[in-house]
Amino acid sequence: MIYLGADHGGFSLKESIKKYLESLNYEYKDLGNTVIDNDDDYPVYAFAVAEAVAKYESSGEWKDKDKGILFCRSAGGVIVAANKVNGAFAIPCYDENSAKHARLHNDANIIAISGDWTTEEKAKKIIKIFLETEFSNEERHVRRIKMITDYESRK
Repeated sequence: MIYLGADHGGFSLKESIKKYLESLNYEYKDLGNTVIDNDDDYPVYAFAVAEAVAKYESSGEWKDKDKGILFCRSAGGVIVAANKVNGAFAIPCYDENSAKHARLHNDANIIAISGDWTTEEKAKKIIKIFLETEFSNEERHVRRIKMITDYESRK
């Protein structure tokens, strides 16, 4: 499942991406906002997506795992909020290279895209790479991710 979330700053881009995901036959759930509300708060949607993605630890291939895509003005705010949820590995992506790196090196399960600085066409390219790139499983990356999850679990 792909979980989507956006505040007013990313709402329009999220709506267009829903159509794109449908065209690729991806299943998604929109966790809000479902209307443009200039007074909404991005942490609400970032927490909802991060909790949904982190809720179940699925094994197997990346294509079978839950994922999240967040949208806000800068992509920064939702990243800060999402990463407060244990099990969320959220990374802002601004181009195809950052999306590929997020998967190969960081095993990101959530990405964020800027509604202000990313065109719909660029967002589609970023998302396609995110959805199709497996984690490298290189020892150094596995070690670093384990350090993070060990730190999270000590709280």
